Amino acid sequence: MNDSSPSSDAVVVIEGLTKTYATGLIALKPLWLSIRRGEIFALLGPNGAGKTTLINIVCGIVKPSGGRVTVDGFDHVRQYRETRARIGLVPQELATETFESAWAAVSFSRGLFGRAPDPALIERVLRDLSLWDRRRERVQNLSGGMKRRVLIAKALAHEPAVLFLDEPTAGVDVELRRDMWALVRRLRDAGTTVILTTHYIDEAEEMADRIGVINHGELMLVEDKRTLMQQLGRKQLSVHFATPLTAVPAPLADLPLQLHAGGAELRYVFDARDEAASIPRLLRRLDALGLPYTDINTSQSSLEDIFVSLVSTRGRQA
Repeated sequence: MNDSSPSSDAVVVIEGLTKTYATGLIALKPLWLSIRRGEIFALLGPNGAGKTTLINIVCGIVKPSGGRVTVDGFDHVRQYRETRARIGLVPQELATETFESAWAAVSFSRGLFGRAPDPALIERVLRDLSLWDRRRERVQNLSGGMKRRVLIAKALAHEPAVLFLDEPTAGVDVELRRDMWALVRRLRDAGTTVILTTHYIDEAEEMADRIGVINHGELMLVEDKRTLMQQLGRKQLSVHFATPLTAVPAPLADLPLQLHAGGAELRYVFDARDEAASIPRLLRRLDALGLPYTDINTSQSSLEDIFVSLVSTRGRQA
């Protein structure tokens, strides 16, 4: 599945992108993707799926085998400087100028892109990332979480239109993750396009506007997060009985029902889109059979459930 129809507000357009390494490893199969201006796009996939390869190609770090990428209308090969100036990248690795202060590292990063000095902007970025009080400290003396913040500050120093976050909260504590989530939302609200890869499904579920799932170098799905959870999500209805059942009643054999808790709980898993019809239908049939229940509750599959289902299905087909 590919997102092959660029929208009028697309800021990153990827057309037929492929990557095959000299060893013969196919890292990316022909891939089409359009990312809108001012959205948070989460790219999910297991290790080795092609997430980082895709990001590195768009950012000009890895050369593609085929296809084309444009960023804000500029071709990422023929107009490399214009393209790269519009991109901020926060890599997975904590690669920093260890002997510099946080202030110097971020200021230097802005100058690399030919931007005029702007101390007020650097201060704002450092304050947003809770780095202001540590601005004079050498980066080598900061904690891993603070070094991660320095990387984000460096990526934002030249005011990019597109920010790539490759596993931005890997190895940081929960409080730091929440701070970064808040910053990413503020950037999106200010018009910055944010593209992130993450192993934390809750991170994508919390922040993303759209979700892309990649596996074995193939873009399996691109969808609005809410639509995805409605279309692929499953709901579970649990009905509890005071008197346990010994078996699923024969008149209900046409429904996907399972007994649990020694027969005291009847579980019914159904398509989330069919909720209005499914729950009343089952309860009416229970009433008709004279099976009184003491309690009912429902739960819906999470984005993690959907992701695991998609990847495992693709793995069986490969």
